[in-house]
Amino acid sequence: MFSDKDIKQIQNKGISINEVHAQIKRLKDGMSYSNLVSAATIGKGIESYDEKETQEFIKLYEDNKESLSILKFVPASGAATRMFKFLFQFLKDYNLEKESIKNYLERKSDTLLEFFISNLEQFPFYNEILSKANTVHANFESLSENEKTFLLVKTMLDENQLNYSFLPKGLLPFHKYNEEVITAFNEHLFESSLYASSNGKANLHFTVSKNHHHLFNQEFDSLKGTIEAKTDLVFDASFSYQNEATETVALTDQGSVVRNDDNSILFRPAGHGALLENLNKLDNDFIFIKNIDNIVVSEMNKKVSNYKKLLAGVLLEAQQNVFSYLKKLDEGVVSDADLKLIVLFLRYRLNVPVTVDFESFTTQEKISYLKDKLNRPIRVCGMVKNQGEPGGGPFWVKDKDDQVSLQIVEFAQIDFSRRNQQEIVYKATHFNPTDLVCGVRNYKGEKFDLKEYVDPEAAFITMKTQNGTDIQALELPGLWNGSMAYWNSIFVEVPLETFNPVKTVNDLLKPAHQSS
Repeated sequence: MFSDKDIKQIQNKGISINEVHAQIKRLKDGMSYSNLVSAATIGKGIESYDEKETQEFIKLYEDNKESLSILKFVPASGAATRMFKFLFQFLKDYNLEKESIKNYLERKSDTLLEFFISNLEQFPFYNEILSKANTVHANFESLSENEKTFLLVKTMLDENQLNYSFLPKGLLPFHKYNEEVITAFNEHLFESSLYASSNGKANLHFTVSKNHHHLFNQEFDSLKGTIEAKTDLVFDASFSYQNEATETVALTDQGSVVRNDDNSILFRPAGHGALLENLNKLDNDFIFIKNIDNIVVSEMNKKVSNYKKLLAGVLLEAQQNVFSYLKKLDEGVVSDADLKLIVLFLRYRLNVPVTVDFESFTTQEKISYLKDKLNRPIRVCGMVKNQGEPGGGPFWVKDKDDQVSLQIVEFAQIDFSRRNQQEIVYKATHFNPTDLVCGVRNYKGEKFDLKEYVDPEAAFITMKTQNGTDIQALELPGLWNGSMAYWNSIFVEVPLETFNPVKTVNDLLKPAHQSS
């Protein structure tokens, strides 16, 4: 199947031939859908805390965080292209010489574009594109409103001008405070000072593309002094790329490997699950994970950040109990009452069902079983009420060994041709906004090897287009989906105001992104 040239290409990427064959087999066999048992809801997989309980967890975290090594992990490699999709369509379809923009909007019923144009001056980048347009077009101010609007959009996106769509979301103008324009990257630095710092230091790690790395470095260098003076913290920002060895092959609809124009094998990025490699290299006690575009203006940030402290407090309490139980089990001197208490903790705090055969085990078998269930990475995930937003949802899932566990499941992992699976999805009350904090050390202080807790069966198969041809692409188990399948999970309800992604440029005009 593979020539010597192919084999050399595969090896140069750090991928084994066996792995490529396994990828091809998975694509041909089809993906394994998740077997949903029920939706996780309040009291049945999702915790909900009142104000008093929330403040107690926040205090627990604040009282202990100086003893922790803390890091904020931000996936930030995505380019901003999709944010401007409707604007690219406008530049492609609109003929300035044949119709007015008003007529175009009416003809196309383009509400996104209409909103954008009507509110153009409110965007944080307006002054920048206006200045650039005046520089490029000496007669700009004397042009008609149609011409001005068209040229402003072109100025934003043209690769020879501001070229916003080339930039990663993290480096776009996101927020504006009076005349100061702030990027999402800048806001994440500030936000980390509110909950993800300890011992006078804020550590952040951003996964970026190679093309953008130098731009992030430049931005950090320009901001570091100012933000350190403002927060009285030392900031350390590190960066990594998606490992080429995590890339995957794709197949044509005839089942052959997709190739580039030069006949080399097409390897594709394997989705956010590939970032497990990056996460696994980090050496911290607590790691907060949050997407680059889910960031709010500073006046809202203190309140939103309190919910990050809530999640961390829940993790800390759970981890303290886990470590205490594991040390007791290590000593081997445990009573039946101790074992029953640990079983209750597993079932009702860590959402881990215990086998019905447990009572028939010998004491030593019980100890070994409980140690295996307890000694795993822990994640505490925020869950918001379902408002029809895209994203993974919390479900109870049965695996091929009939073991039931709490998982975050993407729609792509669900077989909607099965009516009972549809019904379970329709009963879901919450979804996951990629808002989690992870405990990645064991009770001895050793770092877990996160690759040992992945469900490889949770890989995605997606349909893509390559040069006008439909192809089957393989994505690794999602970072907070199958890549964390065998972690211990606690899901906590947090308010919708903690979820403020920017999917289109118009989202920048939502209240969470507008400074008062």
